[in-house]
Amino acid sequence: MTKERVVQRVIILLASVLVALGSAHAEPYELSKNDVMEPKAISSTEISLFGVKLGDSESKVVETLVTEKIAGVKVEQEATFIFLLDQRKPTGPMAGVRIQDGRVDLLFINNRFTYKTRGIFRNVLNSESPEEIRKVLGQEEYGDENVMGAVMAYDKQGFQVNYLGKDINIEFSAPR
Repeated sequence: MTKERVVQRVIILLASVLVALGSAHAEPYELSKNDVMEPKAISSTEISLFGVKLGDSESKVVETLVTEKIAGVKVEQEATFIFLLDQRKPTGPMAGVRIQDGRVDLLFINNRFTYKTRGIFRNVLNSESPEEIRKVLGQEEYGDENVMGAVMAYDKQGFQVNYLGKDINIEFSAPR
């Protein structure tokens, strides 16, 4: 084999490895825009809420969520939380972020956010039982289910689902 052919094959091999590594990395998922439907493709580090991601600075969060207006959303800041309320029915937060030590360490959405979200989490927020949630997301790593509801932890992907009958909350934090 000539030296030129060997170099050509090495380049093809390296390109194949880079493509494989790139596809193993989770794709970005904007909760209010993307239609991601593959549960294994979701990682909390790639999730954003109106452009805010885990680890973002407090100043970016204030600029993005408080200063810029989001259509149909009322923003309230309370202690370490910035809550997003549906302007049509501002009975409680539909989503929000928690800021600790100047950085976002938690994103959350609940069933009031169903009309804004897309993809797999719309299906989760519309679920009627923990079993339906498991059909959508797969078996949780661990959890607790009782007569009051269920907690389903997907720690490797960085989120937890709290099912309380008609109330469903999803919390995103750093993967463990």
